Amino acid sequence: MDERTNGTATLSHGLAGYLRAVAEAVGVPAEATSFEVSDTATAYLGLARRWSERPGEDLMLIWSEQHGWSVAVETNPGAAPMVVAYLAGTDVVPAPDVVARFVTDVIAGQRAGSPPRPVFPNERHELAERLAEYA
Repeated sequence: MDERTNGTATLSHGLAGYLRAVAEAVGVPAEATSFEVSDTATAYLGLARRWSERPGEDLMLIWSEQHGWSVAVETNPGAAPMVVAYLAGTDVVPAPDVVARFVTDVIAGQRAGSPPRPVFPNERHELAERLAEYA
């Protein structure tokens, strides 16, 4: 196995564990989560709670290695989700309880939407090391 394949596998295992930890903190069952590691690492959690601004639409918690966590409204299939808020800060791997508090605050209307903060893409091996504690 070459270094790139090994690094992707390490990143995948860590992201899977991190996603489980965040899902547990947020109260989302494992069946409502998914992740992908390709040219960009991303994760998704379907939220059962609703947002008062769009009560008829589903919410999701999404993560990317460039921007970290955001809460978004699921739109039509194939359309980009409408981001409600981004978790501020420079850490793309915040503690699961920080993410849970962020979700609660967004749903309660205590956080306004904001543009993505500029985060320089992490080296994959550094991200894998950060996520390794969750593997």
